[in-house]
Amino acid sequence: MRPQAAPVEVLNDINGDLVTLYRVVQNHLEEFVRQFKWALSSRQVFEWQKMTRPETLTDIQRAARFFYLQHHAFAGKVTGQTFGTATTGPAINLLRIEENLSAAWQRLSGTYVENLPWLECAERYDRAHTFHYMDPPYWQTAGYGVDFPFENYERMADFMRRCKGKVMVSINDYPDIRRVFEGFHLERLDIRYCNTNQRQGKAEMSGELVIMNWEPAALGGLF
Repeated sequence: MRPQAAPVEVLNDINGDLVTLYRVVQNHLEEFVRQFKWALSSRQVFEWQKMTRPETLTDIQRAARFFYLQHHAFAGKVTGQTFGTATTGPAINLLRIEENLSAAWQRLSGTYVENLPWLECAERYDRAHTFHYMDPPYWQTAGYGVDFPFENYERMADFMRRCKGKVMVSINDYPDIRRVFEGFHLERLDIRYCNTNQRQGKAEMSGELVIMNWEPAALGGLF
């Protein structure tokens, strides 16, 4: 049986371009899709999009630029992007964007989309019935485009100890991370990442921690 959707959902991200994309898909899907009617997967177009200043664009154009860059960038980076190609599969099918995004639009249609610092958002919506899922930048991993010092993981652990709701954090497995979140329930998962290396016939395995401020037996009907 599929879990029942929460009556209120909040999606928060500090990346302004990503939040703009969410809002455009939520409210202007047809016009967003129209931006790709004659688009090509081109290294030159990719470079032109990179050079375009987002502040000179409308929200819809800005969202389309971000979407194009993310789907063509090596490993999906948001900074230091390079054009990614593959010899084992076709380029992104820009004609199927509407089909692929329709499900996303339905998912976002009743969601609050925020662009707040993570702790401010968590504290604003924290209630006894709140479930927080936090997906912070991986420790010692570049390419997010946002500075996330180690102190933020310490603040996250502090929030988990004092908040009213349930919190789940997913993060890469490092001794320093285990130290910060000591005392919480930790589960290690072996994740096979689908990144650009996989295009060359390789697959990277990495350890990820799922950290909870409650015991799994208390999950109830959340999942």
